[in-house]
Amino acid sequence: MLTLYVTVTIRNISSAAMLYDGVLTNPIEHQQYREILQLMTQHEYIFIAISIVLGLAMTRLLHSAAGLVRAHKRVTFHWATALWGVIVLIYILQLWWVGWELRNFSDWGITDFFVLVIGSIFVYGAADLALPTEDYDVSADDELDFLAHSQSLGRVSALSMLGYFGVGPYVNITMFDNPALPSLGIPSIGGVMMLLIMLRPAWFKSIAVVFAAYTIVILFLTA
Repeated sequence: MLTLYVTVTIRNISSAAMLYDGVLTNPIEHQQYREILQLMTQHEYIFIAISIVLGLAMTRLLHSAAGLVRAHKRVTFHWATALWGVIVLIYILQLWWVGWELRNFSDWGITDFFVLVIGSIFVYGAADLALPTEDYDVSADDELDFLAHSQSLGRVSALSMLGYFGVGPYVNITMFDNPALPSLGIPSIGGVMMLLIMLRPAWFKSIAVVFAAYTIVILFLTA
């Protein structure tokens, strides 16, 4: 068994050694390599980058939640901030889900790629600042106050979501070929709520509830 493993490993190393300047010198293996590339669609290739950003966003949000659980004795919990974190998680998954619907889109351009990546980055920003994080200053735990965070630094999370809603019309109209009016109107409603969170932080609790209902509608429309 060990001899077989060594033999296979040597063969793999030999195959790798035939790579020079990114081109396989062995004609048979070069053809196999080209066939593998041909099996990958442009959609799959593009969504590698987008999936990485969305995966990092989910990881960051869950990491923040885990840190708050560890420091739960010093956390000032508020349901509205927790609801906001859940909503941001839903939008991460929603963008990932909508990406599958683009599998039949064939007229890809660099602008389409940039718009989707930028949208993913906006979602990452919303996830990163959705929940408070510990600053390890044992003298005070003000940073672990859920509601205070959402009404101060957490508003940057809403700003990121505003950017996400800003790229929505492009995707809906250009890539999905949806009617212009709902494609502009529905994201605009979400954008207005994000502006209200940033400009009227005292309204955060009420807006979080309305935004949760709005998110359910978005899921229904994009499912």
